[in-house]
Amino acid sequence: MSPTSAPEASRATVRRRMGVAVLALVGLFLSLYLLLYHLGFYGGLVCGTTHSCEYVQASRFSRFLGQPVAGWGVAWYALVLTAALLGMQPALSGRGWLATALSLLAVGGFAFSIYLTSTEVFVLHAVCRWCVGSAVIATTIFVLVAWGWGERAEEVEEG
Repeated sequence: MSPTSAPEASRATVRRRMGVAVLALVGLFLSLYLLLYHLGFYGGLVCGTTHSCEYVQASRFSRFLGQPVAGWGVAWYALVLTAALLGMQPALSGRGWLATALSLLAVGGFAFSIYLTSTEVFVLHAVCRWCVGSAVIATTIFVLVAWGWGERAEEVEEG
């Protein structure tokens, strides 16, 4: 990478992290909505004419390690949001540990979304629109983070 392109690469990284932060904020609110339903704070999910969302939320697969999956979603999105916001700070944007943490979070969230969506389709035979929305957000976060891996590899080779 030439010296003139380094600022462009860092601007692109910050733009991607801004996108990740916005997506994580949307996912955080979505997961919070599902968690509040799961905890009984309101009676029904707005899910169109089907009751698939409520069926999925009431299934045994709505808990992971004894906790509501939506709670894990709230925690994951909060961590991703925090890492993305930290990664936009000039003093921290080039830190390798932060890029690694964001990458691990993105891969983990993407893999968990694949597992959950597969469970909905192949085991429960019901699809929750909110869950699909969360899976799309997690996948997009993964794509945005993975997009920067090539730039990071070039920086490591040059550095």
